[in-house]
Amino acid sequence: MPPGKSTERMRKVGPYGVETLPRVCAEGGPAVMAADRGPAVVNVPGAPAACRGALTERARLHWSRGDGGDPAALAEEFLAAHGLPLHDLTRPAPGRHGTGACGAALYLSAAAGALLAGAPTGAPEPAPTLPDLAVVVYEHGPTRATRPGPPPQWWLGEWTESWTPRQHAAAVDAVRAAIGRGDVYQSNLVGHAAAPYTGDPLPALSRLGALPGARYGGVLTGDGWAIGCASPETLVEVTDGQVITRPIKGTRPATATGRAELLASAKERAEHIMIVDLERNDLARIARTGTVTVDDLFAVRRWCDLWQAESTVRAAAADGLGLADLLRATCPGGSVTGAPKLAALTQINTLEPVGRGASMGALGWVAPGHVDLGLTIRTAAADGQRLHTWAGGGITWDSDADAEVAEAAAKTTPIRATLAGR
Repeated sequence: MPPGKSTERMRKVGPYGVETLPRVCAEGGPAVMAADRGPAVVNVPGAPAACRGALTERARLHWSRGDGGDPAALAEEFLAAHGLPLHDLTRPAPGRHGTGACGAALYLSAAAGALLAGAPTGAPEPAPTLPDLAVVVYEHGPTRATRPGPPPQWWLGEWTESWTPRQHAAAVDAVRAAIGRGDVYQSNLVGHAAAPYTGDPLPALSRLGALPGARYGGVLTGDGWAIGCASPETLVEVTDGQVITRPIKGTRPATATGRAELLASAKERAEHIMIVDLERNDLARIARTGTVTVDDLFAVRRWCDLWQAESTVRAAAADGLGLADLLRATCPGGSVTGAPKLAALTQINTLEPVGRGASMGALGWVAPGHVDLGLTIRTAAADGQRLHTWAGGGITWDSDADAEVAEAAAKTTPIRATLAGR
């Protein structure tokens, strides 16, 4: 930070965001400046392991839908203005950081992704203090040490669901009816729950990011909000001009029987392949002609106490592919929308009682020549008063309403237990 610049000041960066030091949620609810108690290590999902102990914040951009403009273009422009040009992701990544910016955390909400896809985003957000876009630029420098002391007190209250199991089941039946009419092939339904808390939510959110199988485990904080992610799913990764997505679809308990059931399920395989085809089409929009391939199809991998089916779709990036076009082509992720994507998003907007908030969006690390964004499933958010979680699943013609409700509960159980400290 330049000499004489107060940590209490916030400098405007254009009309959309603020440039400041990190803030975190403090005990009792409202966010305060945390210059003496912030985390010693930046733990942004996807950040290079070798850099995490040496990152300090340099600048940040916050944007919400009410601000207007194109969030994908704003992100690309802001990064370029702070020494991180991502106008052409086919260029090789620089080998050294030098004294400039190392990279940036990038978060894009599900609602912002729907906006990029041209879909409606009318459901009210349960945590409106969270931005729809956050870009935080980091450089290498000295980090603050956390002051030693007793573990902070932490209390998490009862969870309140945004819909009842019966309402969830009715939404499943509504999707099946739409499939019968030919409106969609598949839609993903997501439920939400919130719980009051007292204390500092960051340790709880950090525990979430440490869950086994969390490929995108970590935390991102802002003024009055924080996001903890334990996602195993790659929304999009770009390295050396290669674009990769790894959609996850299909879930069973992590037992020998559960694995056998998942591999044998015609319903789960059909649901999965629909999304793989959708992702192939998404990548084809930004790929060199004829380069889209499927490396792995329906590979079974473990996350916590669940087996999940994952595929790998790869393509060579088209010449001059930039970050904005990459986000427009891949957000929101097909595995949390459905097929066709726009029709599924339109239907989701009429069925889900609240917005998806920090879930089902994108969160990860970007730098010149390299992008690594996780899909924010298995994600929680704090807004200063409540913690929020989301969970759901893909609905097809063969879906059973009660089984879909149970699957969503199975996905959120380890998240809630971890947040509570159990």
